[in-house]
Amino acid sequence: MDQRHEVGEFLRSRRDRVTPEQAGLIGGGSRRVPGLRREEVAMLANISVDYYAKMERGDLKGVSPEILDALVQALRLDEAETDHLHNLAAAANPHPPRRRSRPGPTMRPSLQRFLDAITGAPVWVRDRRMDIIAANALGRALYRPVIEDPEGRGNTARFLFLSPAARTFFPHWEQGADDIVATMRGYAGQNPRDTKLTDLIGELVTRSDAFRRRWAVHNVRHHRTGIKRIHHPDVGDLELSYEALELLAAPEWYMFAYTADPGTPSEERLKLLGSLAATAAPTPPLLGHPTTPED
Repeated sequence: MDQRHEVGEFLRSRRDRVTPEQAGLIGGGSRRVPGLRREEVAMLANISVDYYAKMERGDLKGVSPEILDALVQALRLDEAETDHLHNLAAAANPHPPRRRSRPGPTMRPSLQRFLDAITGAPVWVRDRRMDIIAANALGRALYRPVIEDPEGRGNTARFLFLSPAARTFFPHWEQGADDIVATMRGYAGQNPRDTKLTDLIGELVTRSDAFRRRWAVHNVRHHRTGIKRIHHPDVGDLELSYEALELLAAPEWYMFAYTADPGTPSEERLKLLGSLAATAAPTPPLLGHPTTPED
């Protein structure tokens, strides 16, 4: 991913989104741009037009946090967009490389035991490249179509954009597609040197028009909580609330837990899926990462 191009396109896309009225400016005459002009952003951020133009050309080197925060206000960025802008600036001002690179996270038996101890809710772990790393029995049962899909190969992004089964499994496919691309954009901003993530993005840009269109919009979001709607081949329609947790011992991994509202058809169907999972034959580990002994 070209970092300068990423910076420029992100700033331009956010500038185009803000109208003069939203920014408290009095618009006059015809406008050739859908949103703010560069000079208007510069005025709102209290910086020179030349300095902002340099930033929009992709150069964030040496830009102070105070100027970034002024841009946040001028462009009316939300929390995820603010974090993304600061991450892009951090990537433009890298720290000296460490002598020793940290190895990637490994799967601990204690983490799998923790997942297995949760029996009333689907729980699963994925990394920032959207690979499903591990799950409890109910999580495996819920995401079995994703895990077993020949196009998805256990990767939620590949499944969503490359598998014909995705639009049936995720009835609200359009919203899910918007969300996952915006989440991946945020991860790419945090980790611009993650070659595996960059390779995945390149694959999807090449193979999926739907992904490529969404990637060009430059939206970002935090994937923390929400509603997931699934049409499962074994139990039918499910509407589940999810919570996301970062795993401090494995900073590249995120754990998701799903629950259904009490007394709803989704709760009954989730219980049925749990019964089916309890009687299913054991399945091999999901993880391609090595397993470590106990800490």
